[in-house]
Amino acid sequence: MRRLVLATDPVPAPDTPYTGDDGQETTLAESNGRVRVVNFWATWCVPCRTEMPELEALARDSPGGVEVITIATGRNAPDGIARFRKEIGITALPNALDPKGTLARAMDVPGLPATIILAKDGSEVGRLLGGANWNSPEARALLAHLADAPEG
Repeated sequence: MRRLVLATDPVPAPDTPYTGDDGQETTLAESNGRVRVVNFWATWCVPCRTEMPELEALARDSPGGVEVITIATGRNAPDGIARFRKEIGITALPNALDPKGTLARAMDVPGLPATIILAKDGSEVGRLLGGANWNSPEARALLAHLADAPEG
């Protein structure tokens, strides 16, 4: 969590659509009302392979109802995504897609993996570039604090 940068002036996440886990177009604003850990990843990303099991564990037992949204960005073949998920045992994380990298660009994601923390109101309150242990006590404590914070 040392590389986590907290926003000094939180800004709303863009309304750029992506394909949700259900295959339908959605936006991050659709899930406002809860804290979100939004992770951009790709099948070719080696640190993503290490980070995903930690995100999976967080999603299975999230503090205060924190939602984990994993979004495969860029060119990721559907069979490659399925193979990636099976190889590392991912079953609880959403299978969201940003095939043209439109949302990643709108959120100024310079590389992968990148994780953006959104507050309940949809504003970006933190970001971490590179892999991290999102199931660590430090990460869980931060997310629990954000989930307990009043909106606004």
